[in-house]
Amino acid sequence: MTPKKLLLLLFGVLTSAVLILVLYSIGVVYGNVPSFEQLENPKQDLATQVVSSDGEILDHFFIKRRTYIPFDSIPAGFINSLISTEDREFYNHWGIHSARIFKAVLVKSIFYGKKEGGSTITQQLARNLFYTQEKSIRRKILEAVTAVKIEQTYTKKEILELYANTVYFGRGAYGIQIAAQVYFNKTALELSQSECAYLVALLKGPDIYNAEQHYEKALARRNLVLHLTFENKLLGAGAYNKSIDEPITLPTAKTAAGLSGIAPHFVEMVRQKLEKDERYGMKNYNLYRDGLVIYTTLNAKIQRHANAAVDEHLREFQKQFLQAWTWKDKSAMITALVRQAIRERPDYIAAKDDDAKRSELAQKYQKNQKFIDSVKRRSTLIQTGLVVMDPSTGFINALVGASPEAMKYNSESRYSLNHITQIRRQPGSSFKPFVYASALENGLTPVSEIESGPYSYTLPSGQIWSPSGTGSSGGLVTLSYGLKLSINTVAARLITQHTTPSEVILLAKKMGITTPMDPFPTIALGAEEVIPIDIVSAYGAFANQGISVEPVCITKIEDRFGTVLYEYKNNAKITDAISPKIAQQMTSMMQGVVNGGTASGIRKWFKYDAAGKTGTTNDFTDAWFVGFTPQLVAGVWVGFDNQRVKFTGWYGQGGKAAAPIWGRLMAKIYSDPKLDFRKTRFGFPASPSDPVAPRPRRCALS
Repeated sequence: MTPKKLLLLLFGVLTSAVLILVLYSIGVVYGNVPSFEQLENPKQDLATQVVSSDGEILDHFFIKRRTYIPFDSIPAGFINSLISTEDREFYNHWGIHSARIFKAVLVKSIFYGKKEGGSTITQQLARNLFYTQEKSIRRKILEAVTAVKIEQTYTKKEILELYANTVYFGRGAYGIQIAAQVYFNKTALELSQSECAYLVALLKGPDIYNAEQHYEKALARRNLVLHLTFENKLLGAGAYNKSIDEPITLPTAKTAAGLSGIAPHFVEMVRQKLEKDERYGMKNYNLYRDGLVIYTTLNAKIQRHANAAVDEHLREFQKQFLQAWTWKDKSAMITALVRQAIRERPDYIAAKDDDAKRSELAQKYQKNQKFIDSVKRRSTLIQTGLVVMDPSTGFINALVGASPEAMKYNSESRYSLNHITQIRRQPGSSFKPFVYASALENGLTPVSEIESGPYSYTLPSGQIWSPSGTGSSGGLVTLSYGLKLSINTVAARLITQHTTPSEVILLAKKMGITTPMDPFPTIALGAEEVIPIDIVSAYGAFANQGISVEPVCITKIEDRFGTVLYEYKNNAKITDAISPKIAQQMTSMMQGVVNGGTASGIRKWFKYDAAGKTGTTNDFTDAWFVGFTPQLVAGVWVGFDNQRVKFTGWYGQGGKAAAPIWGRLMAKIYSDPKLDFRKTRFGFPASPSDPVAPRPRRCALS
């Protein structure tokens, strides 16, 4: 082929490609770009509602936090940082910046997958006002054309004003005025240069650069914004040097506005699932703008009872602990706690490249008695987690993620640590039912007899394992009696003589435990960590005739017009974990724990059929009670965020520290006429020696 023909061919291909792109763009744009009237009156965002199963609005995502302020009330530091970081040519383009788009396309073509921002501030505004975050050529074309129309409709100052008032900063904060309040307890005009730079830093990813969770990432991004502003000659050298040395200091005291309804941790769990789990179909919807309605499994009445039960118990229990606790002879612990608290302070983290500064800060705080007292106070706050579920469906009826007093130390309660879904702790003896169930699967019965005296076992490593806490003077006891009094040596004999650690782990996983566990005999006493919601869900299989159903929190999602976008149709993960016979035998045995065993204290409040198991870890670090009625399964964990602090004695056992919350809660639920829970019995003989009564399973496999 001659050079002339090759040139003509290339020209023809290029012309065809351009023509195809133009025709495609016309097709995309036609009828899909907002009119000038719509541009002058942008669509008002609608809050997404989160609704309980009994019709109560639990919260919104999070449109309440929106205030429009004029351009003169927006700090210059924010505008300068925004332009320097997001769009240096803002005042010189007409909505799109051809060179940036070409560069972004080139970078993505050469370095496949690498992102290079090509959007102007005006394009970002177009996306925020009229489109979703969908990543497609179609959206990019619409966004670009709309940006040009916005430039024709508004002045540059008006575009910046509209952008600053509508952009999302995270934490449900739309617009700079609300962001200033949420992050710094200030008005927008009161923000410093470094604070303005931090808010601009958040625009790249509010979750990624949130200083409470990712301080060093947030600081690095904030400093980059400051550097770009200085480089763009919109920030002087003196102000730059001053601002870059400032730590990111966010408020720590929780205001009344931080209390997000009756179930903040549940609402936040729902939000995270909607944003991360593709099954809910949220890819093309904006959770914060599109006026969706999220129907959940949470029952507002049960949730209020759960909140009250936790509050009633911990008010007295916290006093009891503080009366028993002393800091005397704990100088080493105090030193360790204070050092840890210093290392977590933003100003200390910010000085990571300055050893002298860090040393100066450490000495300052180690001599500050007010700081030391605050560390002591926070370290000795009792924490808790509670969840209530329907074992036949997996529906979460209530969830308390933290103790009320401890939440006061978080700026936003819904974002504080969820002690039901986000911690791993040793379950102690509350893990024993899985050992007993495995032994039953291997042929034992509730009336089989096991020696209860001292026991030693040689581990594969050659170590001798001699579990303490026999709870018995020795002699043969039935399995029912061993579980009732939580005799450690009985559980140890079961896992080494009548089942194996591997078999127990396999069974626990089938029932709902998701954390990895090592196959050592010590798991019989709860030595491996679990997530609280897992163990509660696993107990649900005992109440549900052996069928395990994964936890469910969302039942339906509708758009603003009532169109159903997602609907739960009994499609949770369901596992046939154990036989109905073993489930009934285990339920009967765990009734003994409540009726005269280690959890008999709940009878002070709750008189109807119940079964469950207490758990207490070494040195009273963690206290548990997981139990169920014929209709509900619920679990309670009580302990401390800092595991150096422990309960000091018998009152830290699961039966004293955790079971009373469960008893109070069930008493409230079953005495509430609006809930109308029938006070039914378990439906099989109470005596483990009697034959097991057949009963239809409450959740069909599907």
